[in-house]
Amino acid sequence: MTTVATALADARRRGVASLDAQLLLARLLATTRTGLIAGDERALTPAESSQWQDALERRLAGEPIAYLLGEKEFHGLGLEVDRAVLVPRPETELLVDWASEAIVALVRARSSRGDPIRVLDLGTGSGAIGLALKHAHPEIDVTATDVSASALAVARRNARRLDLAVEFVEGSWWQALENRQFDIALANPPYIAADDPHLALLRHEPAVALTPGGDGLGALRAIVAGAAAPLRAGGWLLLEHGFAQAAAVREMLADAGFTDVETRRDLAGHERATGGRRPAP
Repeated sequence: MTTVATALADARRRGVASLDAQLLLARLLATTRTGLIAGDERALTPAESSQWQDALERRLAGEPIAYLLGEKEFHGLGLEVDRAVLVPRPETELLVDWASEAIVALVRARSSRGDPIRVLDLGTGSGAIGLALKHAHPEIDVTATDVSASALAVARRNARRLDLAVEFVEGSWWQALENRQFDIALANPPYIAADDPHLALLRHEPAVALTPGGDGLGALRAIVAGAAAPLRAGGWLLLEHGFAQAAAVREMLADAGFTDVETRRDLAGHERATGGRRPAP
C-alpha cells in the first residue's frame, strides 16, 4: 500500500526534490502541502498511484515542474502554462519593471492628453509580459503577438481567467501589425545559439521559443530592424537577451539610430535586458 508518506519518501529516494514532490502530490490529491503533512497516512488509490508514478517519471526525465503543475507564477500572476509556451522566468520580470518605469514617465508627460499608452508584447508565449503590464497599469492598451496559434490559445485563456483586456494577434514579430504604432515594445525572443549545450537541458520547452538557430541573434536582429515604423517618436524598445549578448544588442540599437541605449542587469548580476528610444524626427 502506498501512502502519502511512502510516496514522498520514494520520490526523495529517486532524486526528486522534496518541494517538487510535495507540489506534485498535493496537486494530484487536490490538497495543499500542509494537508499532505497532516494526512501523511492517507493511502493512494491504484489510479492515484499510477498517476503519481507517471508524474515522477516525467520530472526525473527533466520536464519542468511548471508543465507538470500546469501553472507558473510570474510578477504576482498565476499563469497557465503547457508545452506550447516557454516557462516564464524570473529574469523576465526585469523587462516588465523597466517597461513600468517608462509607462509612468509617459503617463506624466501626457497628463493633459487623452490618448492611452500603447504597449506591444512581441512573442508573448503564455502572455506573461503583456498581462503583467496590463495588471499593473490598467489604463494602458496592450497588444501581444505570437507566431504560434497554440501559444496564443494559452495566452488568451490566461487573459480571460485573469480578466485582463489584452489584444492578441497571430504573426511573426512586427508583420501582423500593419501600420499601427506603439509607445513601448518589449520582447523576450529566442536568443540561444544553435550549438549552446544548454539547449539539451531545455528539450521539453518549444524550440521555436528558445533558439532562432545560428549565433542566437537572428530574432533580435529582425526585431531591431523592423522597429522604426511601428514605434512612435520617443518610443522604447526593450529586449531580453543572453548574458553575453548585451554588447551586440547595444550595437544593433545604436546602428539602427536608437538613443538612450542602456543595459540592465538581473538579480544574478548578468546583463539581461537592453533598450533604447526611437529618436524624435
